[in-house]
Amino acid sequence: QLQLVESGGGLVQPGGSLRLSCVSSGFTLDRYHIAWFRQAPGKEREGVSCITTPDSRTYYIDSAKGRFTISRDNAKNTIYLQMNALKPEDTAIYYCAALLKRRKASLPPDQLPVLLFDMKTDSDYWGQGTQVTVSA
Repeated sequence: QLQLVESGGGLVQPGGSLRLSCVSSGFTLDRYHIAWFRQAPGKEREGVSCITTPDSRTYYIDSAKGRFTISRDNAKNTIYLQMNALKPEDTAIYYCAALLKRRKASLPPDQLPVLLFDMKTDSDYWGQGTQVTVSA
């Protein structure tokens, strides 16, 4: 069965940290761009960060810059999202998504926001989500 499985969510106090993991099953991640999305109650799903293949270029939305770090370990078929200095507004269900790299050329940095936007509708695989709650 081809799927992504997230883990690492939980309840954390403001200012705390969590590391989310996203593992693929049935396929390898080395040919896929990966993104993390989140959806808070009553809000639309929003892209948080993405990482490309094969060059691991990264992009973050403004609210995540300086606090979140996305990384990949292709040998383990795992993507991580390290989240530090968490705020109550980070509370959401976090999803990872994978999009097969179909173009030979690497994406230039100015196209990474477009990639993150496109992956909301064009991703090939989605995980089931992991809940992150930031509360005192």
